Amino acid sequence: MTFEERLRACAAAVEAHLDARLASFPDTGLASAMRYAVTGGGKRLRGFLVLESAALHGISERDAIGAAAAIEAIHAYSLVHDDLPCMDDDDLRRGKPTVHKAWDEATAVLAGDGLQSFAFELIADGSLPAERRLELSRSLAVASGASGMAYGQALDIAAETAGEPLSLDEITTLQAGKTGALIEWSATAGARMAGADIGPLQGYARALGLAFQIADDILDVEGDEAKTGKRLKKDADAGKATFVSHLGLDGARARARELVDEAIDAVSLYSAQAVYLKEAARFVVSRET
Repeated sequence: MTFEERLRACAAAVEAHLDARLASFPDTGLASAMRYAVTGGGKRLRGFLVLESAALHGISERDAIGAAAAIEAIHAYSLVHDDLPCMDDDDLRRGKPTVHKAWDEATAVLAGDGLQSFAFELIADGSLPAERRLELSRSLAVASGASGMAYGQALDIAAETAGEPLSLDEITTLQAGKTGALIEWSATAGARMAGADIGPLQGYARALGLAFQIADDILDVEGDEAKTGKRLKKDADAGKATFVSHLGLDGARARARELVDEAIDAVSLYSAQAVYLKEAARFVVSRET
């Protein structure tokens, strides 16, 4: 199976699990908005990382699928809230109107709230031993909360309010929370499920997450809106400092390639078992969406 086939297979498995679990909710506008936000689009890279890191540690897809679906629910909630007028004020996501445009702002807030709660429900209802589910829930709360993703978003908002461009080190810290924390949780989830050392996958994920964000900054400058399905060049229009503004396009590409090499080296101890994780590192800097 090629990397692309494996990525699609993981995405289909996560999508099916989300669909099945969402079907149990009352058929309301809120449930419809949640389903709209979390299904029918995206590469499911975070879910893929969960399933791959689980396979690396002998954890079956059946036992790992709840955590893979959970991280996609958290990611979707973050995008719904990130798109709100009080945040990034975006009206397009994956080629579709954002939730607050398709419904309204109140429904978007509640849909994000519902997806966040849904994520922890997915982990709690899984088939792993209770202590493993507890660790997954605890670590996901940290990754998505006030020292992780939410912290990164708060730094982003504070920088916009201050009106002064961030330094390269400050951007790196910001993105380690806003983007990197959920990627790190995803890549280390399998080790947590097995009660194994998360160190090698943590190193892999930190390099991967930063490479992912640099690639996003490059796409924002020279990407195709028809392919990305979202508004581009918004950082430059807002005068925000990015990896590209600090390093230039060539410098940003070079730094992303260095990070890919770091990620691949970090999982070299797993040998051929980590082939899909290595391909994922190469994928994040070559994608067009």
